[in-house]
Amino acid sequence: MRHVVPKVTPEVKPLTEPVLLILTSLADQPRHGYALLKDIEWLSGGRVRMSTGTLFGALRRLLEEGWIERFELEDTSRQKQAYRLAAAGRKQLQLELDRMRQLTRAGFARLRAGEAV
Repeated sequence: MRHVVPKVTPEVKPLTEPVLLILTSLADQPRHGYALLKDIEWLSGGRVRMSTGTLFGALRRLLEEGWIERFELEDTSRQKQAYRLAAAGRKQLQLELDRMRQLTRAGFARLRAGEAV
């Protein structure tokens, strides 16, 4: 008789840095493209300056995945397209942050252990 243990959670693949930054930027409020670019630059401490091509390609894929959704901002005079985080995107962001937290803890533990040698 063979014992099979079912997987409890599906494998979570790491998010790319642009996707992680976009989801993080949208976690607190909806934003339009230019606001996303500026917030991503701020979130990364100026390290990431995303091109509009990268941003809008990622936004298109995130819309297709259902991780973000279009949102109408009332305070814009022009027809700026805004986006907000959907429930599925919030779940993916949480899974990724949990994964990164676990890896960070393991990495720091190894560093501490190496310093003690």
